[in-house]
Amino acid sequence: MIRPGKTKMSVKIYTKTGDEGNTGLFGGIRTSKDDARVEAYGTVDELNAAIGLVRCEPLDDDIATILETVQNALFSVGADLATPGTSDERRGKSRVTRLPDSVVLAVETAIDYFDAQLKPLTTFVLPGGCILASRLHWARVVCRRAERRVVTLVAAAADSGSNDVNPVVVRYLNRLSDLLFVLARYANMRAGLEDVPWTAV
Repeated sequence: MIRPGKTKMSVKIYTKTGDEGNTGLFGGIRTSKDDARVEAYGTVDELNAAIGLVRCEPLDDDIATILETVQNALFSVGADLATPGTSDERRGKSRVTRLPDSVVLAVETAIDYFDAQLKPLTTFVLPGGCILASRLHWARVVCRRAERRVVTLVAAAADSGSNDVNPVVVRYLNRLSDLLFVLARYANMRAGLEDVPWTAV
């Protein structure tokens, strides 16, 4: 049993610096925990966790590879959003590298690869199917919410005259939600399940 104050960890998990409802951005600037910037990168973190849950399922190698790449990219998205500014900046000994346009192209390439193996989509489809597809659909809607939170942040930054949000982030999240949709359809196809078309009520 570890007694209070006797932990062997060199760095404590809790810092108590956020007990008053504020948090530190990368570089030391402090802001409210309900700030639009914190909402944005917090929702990206939630998305990353949702994809981590997807990766608990047995996956084909091609899906496993792209999702691992996505999780790493999302960590970079979070760091980008947590650092006001649009250029590469040094914070202490760490350099924050802004998300590059190449990640958007990589997602588009993946979309084209998986979509080419699916039947053409002629109607809206219901989220669901196999467990893997359902988890991918859940990650997709979290991704859409993350995109909305970033758009809110962009508007807030524009209103303040800073315009300090990397525009690549919005494009990346937009394409990523499309990829997650295609992967959900692909997962159902591999499971031998047809898309369930939406029927108006």
